[in-house]
Amino acid sequence: MSAGTYTPRPGAAPLPRMIAAQAALETRMLLRNGEQLLLTVVIPTLLLVLFSAVDIVDTGTGEPVDFLAPGVLALAVMSTAFTGQAIATGFERRYGVLKRLGASPLPRWGLMTAKTISVLVTEVLQIVLLTVIAFALGWSPEGSPFAVLLLLALGTVAFSGLGLLMAGTLKAEATLAAANLVFLLLLVGGGVIVPLDKFPDAARSALGLLPISALSDGLRDVLQHGTAMPWGDAAVLAVWAVLGLGAAARFFRWE
Repeated sequence: MSAGTYTPRPGAAPLPRMIAAQAALETRMLLRNGEQLLLTVVIPTLLLVLFSAVDIVDTGTGEPVDFLAPGVLALAVMSTAFTGQAIATGFERRYGVLKRLGASPLPRWGLMTAKTISVLVTEVLQIVLLTVIAFALGWSPEGSPFAVLLLLALGTVAFSGLGLLMAGTLKAEATLAAANLVFLLLLVGGGVIVPLDKFPDAARSALGLLPISALSDGLRDVLQHGTAMPWGDAAVLAVWAVLGLGAAARFFRWE
């Protein structure tokens, strides 16, 4: 046995390994949280099954699930990237977790990257589950998978930026209340379950500019109507993504 075989080698792990470890931890914490599971899995699933099986809302011609499935997919993205991330990050900031992690070898941008990876992993699980349920209910999607992935990616970035902005500027209790309130308001007025054409013309114009409306309508155009790429909705999501991430980077407070 040569000398120094067991000599410690102090120092930080390689950056990719640190980010992967933090992302795995973030994902496990999210999936173990009962409130997060309610937002990310239970509520979207119940809405999809209930409104597809019971004729409560007039969704137009065709099968209700063809209208509802794209909106529920958009809701799943919002629940994870915005509501769930805002609440979790807000309380981590309150309890000093972000401050301590910010002093670790993992850089702050690495921490945010890990959180983003966790959000993406959770969204993949949500989308797979909801897609399986929608197919069981008779869903017949159309359109380009590339367009769907692009819209989901833009929606994730937009909602993630807005969630981090809220978590980094408000107190944890205020973030909890505001994030849940916004979730409920956008669920009702964002074209997820109730078509936007059911609202008055003046309200419809304003609601159409919301990120949840752009995402749900864009997915519906592709998956229900076979549109190649709804560039208008994609542009709305891109603007929200730039504004949300820019404001979060500018105003986020770690303490």
